[in-house]
Amino acid sequence: MRFSLRQMEVFRAVMLTGSIKGASKLLFTSQPALSRIVAHTETSLGLALFRRVKGKLVPTVEAEALYREVNHCYEHVLRIDEFARGLASGQSGTLNLACSPALSRGVVAAAITAFVEQYPNIQVNFVQTLLNGMAQEVLSKKVDLAISVLPIEHPNLRVEPFLEGRMVCVVPRGHALARKRRVSLADLGGYPLIAHHPNIPFGQLIVSAFEKAGVAVRVSVHIHQTDMACSLVRAGAGVAVVDQFTMAGMAWPDVQVLPLAEDIPLYPSIVRSVFDTGRSHADKFIELLRKVSSQ
Repeated sequence: MRFSLRQMEVFRAVMLTGSIKGASKLLFTSQPALSRIVAHTETSLGLALFRRVKGKLVPTVEAEALYREVNHCYEHVLRIDEFARGLASGQSGTLNLACSPALSRGVVAAAITAFVEQYPNIQVNFVQTLLNGMAQEVLSKKVDLAISVLPIEHPNLRVEPFLEGRMVCVVPRGHALARKRRVSLADLGGYPLIAHHPNIPFGQLIVSAFEKAGVAVRVSVHIHQTDMACSLVRAGAGVAVVDQFTMAGMAWPDVQVLPLAEDIPLYPSIVRSVFDTGRSHADKFIELLRKVSSQ
């Protein structure tokens, strides 16, 4: 390289201060050493950068043109230095996050809001992922962590429940079941039932609960996403059994949420790879998620 980074630094300092003496103070380097660097720079580039006029260094036209390029480069180097310092302190970068749709509007949305307020220079990439695709998202490193509405079993995943919830019953406002303090699964037998398809985890959870209660489950409409169930309830298609988190995160003034007599617990979990060596941004988010969920 004919024009090294050190030569650029010295050249810029001389241009800024107007003298070798000033550059010496700016760079904390002896004047003779800087004079040698300036002379070597002129020789290696084949350019006269300064004229000596009455003991002062006067930049040539070539030096003025070169300074504009060097200063642009120096500003870019400073941005890189700031970025590197940010990485070291964990104040910049990207957090890739996946989440079950059921949790995306409530507790996770609140945690993301707190995160971007506290770490404005960290970009968050947020996607909704169904449970059957979450393990692959994490293990392929497409995301730094995932938040699942139900625990996931996989030998290469570290799964930590951080919250507890329940399945609930949703009925149109003013429905006959709304007079009950708690709705049993047997109570639902007299009405068209909207529930998750039995080949997905939520559906399997509901089928298991009905079997445990000794009640035959008769589903009129199978759905794959909870907000679809709520839309159907609003339209009068029946009553639904859904998770409480979706209902807490959405405003449905024309439906009522009722507790179930039979307890169908949910354990939202933080999902990370066992091969994860530790991402500071993920750790920061988890800390805020736990704080928000405990409020």
